[in-house]
Amino acid sequence: MVQRTTIVLPEDLLDRLRRIAAERGVSLATVMREAAEEKVSGHRPKAKSFGLGASGKNDTGRKGSDLYQPDTWR
Repeated sequence: MVQRTTIVLPEDLLDRLRRIAAERGVSLATVMREAAEEKVSGHRPKAKSFGLGASGKNDTGRKGSDLYQPDTWR
């Protein structure tokens, strides 16, 4: 199903899209649909997790007393 929408474009971009449509002998809507499809076809969503925290442990942070301190600091 095709749905109508309204977009706002800079005039120069709209002129270029119209020129492409005229050169190809297709409608402006066709050129815009193809451009949108090309843009989203290469899009890959970012991974939500890279395995960090996958162990389920929540006590992985270091406490101040666990940190290495050179002898000169003691």
